[in-house]
Amino acid sequence: MNTYFFPSIDTLHTPVKPYALMDLDDTLFQTQRKIDAWQLPTAEPETLVCATVNKQGQPLSFMSKRQAHFFHWLYTSTELIAVTARDSDEIKRVKLPFNSWQVLTHGAVIVEPDGKLHPQWQKHMLTQLTPLQDMLAQLIQQVEQLNQIESLNLKLAIHRQLFTSAPDKDVIIYLAIKHTQKDHQALAKFAERLPSLFPQLSDNFYIHVNANNLAILPHVVHKRHAVAFLLQHCLETERPSFGFGDSLADLPFLQLLDWYGTPNHGQLHKQIDAKIGL
Repeated sequence: MNTYFFPSIDTLHTPVKPYALMDLDDTLFQTQRKIDAWQLPTAEPETLVCATVNKQGQPLSFMSKRQAHFFHWLYTSTELIAVTARDSDEIKRVKLPFNSWQVLTHGAVIVEPDGKLHPQWQKHMLTQLTPLQDMLAQLIQQVEQLNQIESLNLKLAIHRQLFTSAPDKDVIIYLAIKHTQKDHQALAKFAERLPSLFPQLSDNFYIHVNANNLAILPHVVHKRHAVAFLLQHCLETERPSFGFGDSLADLPFLQLLDWYGTPNHGQLHKQIDAKIGL
């Protein structure tokens, strides 16, 4: 067996940049409300860095000083790839520089470094989502009716994507739901009711709930599917990869990478904490 010893650091040339595949919201930045709830360190008001704005252009999410240093290190030392639930419009409200691949809308969309949709992936997703359009539309209508009848205080958002220049190819990707009073427990209870309200739901869809965000997504839409495609068809196989995410929905795509982690707050951290019982 041939044995290879790592050379002296002084003899190495420019290192190969690893890929860093990163969830955004609540991993790299968060709202002021969550900063206060999580008691994040180095988050004094005068040192916060605005990371996102709302639809009116006002600051919405922020990075603490530590998070800002972390992002700067990622940006300069890795090829940083955003992997996010944000759609093509919402990503524009993130005021951080990204110049590599982007995985958007829970994995339904892959954007190339030049800003164009990846043609092979968009064709695949269009093929997968087109047969589900009537079911998605019917599901949305039923949830809206239930919301009105029972006064559930839910706010629905339909996420769509124009995959081609044809107007009729503006397809529904998934349904997002928030509680208008930010009652996380009420939203979680509604999520628990969904399988009984819609017995056939699990045949084509799955439910993801995290704090005040509930999403009903087709099985064909997942960050893991898109990241697997990226790793196999778009990224250089010899370059190492790592990533971070805060939610249970991030774990499947993180497990495809060489190394992964989670911030010391959020859904995934709580789940790990509960398992080890410390």
